[in-house]
Amino acid sequence: MSVLVTGIGELTTNDDELGTLRHAAVVLDGDRVAWVGGAADAPDADERVDVAGRAALPGWVDSHTHLVFAGDRTAEFAARMAGEPYTAGGIAVTVEATRAADDAALVANLRRHVAEAVAQGTTYLETKTGYGLTVPDEVRSAVIAAREVDEVTFLGAHLVPPGWSADDYVTLVCGEMLDAVAPRVRWADVFCEAGAFDAEQSRAVLTAAARRGLGLRVHGNQLGPGPGVRLAVEMGAASVDHCTHLEPSDVDALASSDTVATLLPACDLSTRQPLPDARALLAAGATVALASNCNPGSSYTSSMAFCVATAVLQMRMSVAEAVRAATWGGARALRRERGDGAVGVLRPGARADLHVLDAPSVTHLAYRPGVPLTHAVWRAGRRYR
Repeated sequence: MSVLVTGIGELTTNDDELGTLRHAAVVLDGDRVAWVGGAADAPDADERVDVAGRAALPGWVDSHTHLVFAGDRTAEFAARMAGEPYTAGGIAVTVEATRAADDAALVANLRRHVAEAVAQGTTYLETKTGYGLTVPDEVRSAVIAAREVDEVTFLGAHLVPPGWSADDYVTLVCGEMLDAVAPRVRWADVFCEAGAFDAEQSRAVLTAAARRGLGLRVHGNQLGPGPGVRLAVEMGAASVDHCTHLEPSDVDALASSDTVATLLPACDLSTRQPLPDARALLAAGATVALASNCNPGSSYTSSMAFCVATAVLQMRMSVAEAVRAATWGGARALRRERGDGAVGVLRPGARADLHVLDAPSVTHLAYRPGVPLTHAVWRAGRRYR
């Protein structure tokens, strides 16, 4: 069934030819966008929805989450707010709880978080494994994730589990674990950071994943300067995520590559890290994405609007830059911004993902921070609210 969404006061398309349209309309036909243009020229459709001058944009593309988990880390958060530093070791608490949970509990928790995100305008979601860290638990996480989200990333190299040496665990990840998980995921990731995996261990994981045909991603430069960005660029990774501590050479490397710098400002606020230098990245010509990093330890939010507002108010991104980073940028980080079924963009042939705000302009996302502004959401053509 086709749906004409008309009366759009301001339409952000992220399409270079269409640009931002006023007094616009969109026709959704099944799970694809069929037409975009001025409301006065809109074709007929089976159903008509008038949004009365509200702004509309592509649905948020959240390209970095960790949603297959169990347990709670409220105590860790409280301790951090009292002054204790964030370290990667807290992941082990979630690993223990996730291993102990049954499938039904993990599925229910994942569905709850996906529904929460969609209700706030997120229409395309990536999530990672990485809270299992055994072959059967990583496979279980991948299978559960694949049923509920759009993109699944293998993150067996999230942390060295207790009782293992880093090198022995990397051998497991690169061999038996990847063999078991690779058929069920599209991407592989590695936490290249002090307290997790060094450059050579990370390179080994990425090399093994590439040999199995997986796309590459990297957690890098979160807790301090390090090799993550350089390794991601060297290996041709689609994105390097966090980018909190960048040297000028890191910025130059990203600007001269196809690797997307995915910034996770909610995580930096929660861990009391400095916010990434988005202006330096944009000025150099790097591609920037914004994502929530929703996880129980360091960034327990699914609100992409919060990330956009933070980027504008505290990272000196313009509203247009932040909105593009949270839609088209996330799609680029997942290599889904082009072709039939593209996300993060509104043009004929793109996936029918539309987010209507209860506001006349996307500027209100930063102008009214913390206010729930989602009026309506279509995800792959299905209306969720």
